[in-house]
Amino acid sequence: MRMRAIDIFEFPTNLGLRQLDPDHEPGVNRMPEWLHQHGLHERLQAEHVFRLEPPAYGMEQDEPSGILNVEAASDYAIRQAQLMSRQLERDSFKLILGGDCSILIGSTLALKQRDKYGLFFLDGHTDYITPDLSQTGGIAGMDLAIAAGVGDERLTNLEQCKPYVEPQHIFCVGNREYDQAYVKPVLKSDVHYYDLARVRSEGIQPMIESFLAMMNEQELDGFLIHLDVDVLNDTLMPAVDSRQPDGLSYDELAEILISLVSHRLAVGMEVSILDPSLDPDGQYTAALVNHLTDVLDHM
Repeated sequence: MRMRAIDIFEFPTNLGLRQLDPDHEPGVNRMPEWLHQHGLHERLQAEHVFRLEPPAYGMEQDEPSGILNVEAASDYAIRQAQLMSRQLERDSFKLILGGDCSILIGSTLALKQRDKYGLFFLDGHTDYITPDLSQTGGIAGMDLAIAAGVGDERLTNLEQCKPYVEPQHIFCVGNREYDQAYVKPVLKSDVHYYDLARVRSEGIQPMIESFLAMMNEQELDGFLIHLDVDVLNDTLMPAVDSRQPDGLSYDELAEILISLVSHRLAVGMEVSILDPSLDPDGQYTAALVNHLTDVLDHM
């Protein structure tokens, strides 16, 4: 029996992604409605649903940084944090639906303005790069670095709150892009880094125990889970913008998430990057909804 109410927050932004097809903007902005259509909201019996409409999609590239949509994304993150801040007093589990994973900026800003929080970041990529290393300029590929205070000040220091999460309070889990230049920034940081190979070699439960021990030792007030669905095996979730072979099975994901969402310090969980246009018959979405529902029933 679920012990906590669930509030859903919908942040349908696609500002963090580069447009790959000139005739179609990235479809992740339809993710909340798509999950609703496949029964997520009803099955979770959400008490409240909050939604913040994003600015119109664009491809405004900042010079000289090369970052896309800096001003629009910064403004959206501030408004996202304001909306969330008004609800953090409620003793509910916050399920935060993107959009692309730039939603992490607004979520962690809201938490920073309240207390000291940890972050368990599940993603098939590190998202810990700076603009000069980005091949796309998309903020969605830099979101973890931004949350940790690394990158352009217009994104990293909103409301003078840099960093939104201290690097040593972050676990970055599930990356399977092993290119040396790509992983170098996160390896040089104080982030606790568990790529997919390490997760499997050392085991899930020891990793979870290390995260919770860090939470206790640092006397943090709570933690947020970030789930980018491209952390899943590509055969299970191909409806993402940046596909790669391998990835977590649903059983592995459940083992991770159940231990986290059932913990008293879990504030909530973000889910991002599912593109409905890449799953036209909804088969991959329906499976995701089933598994998320099962996991959240363990709270």
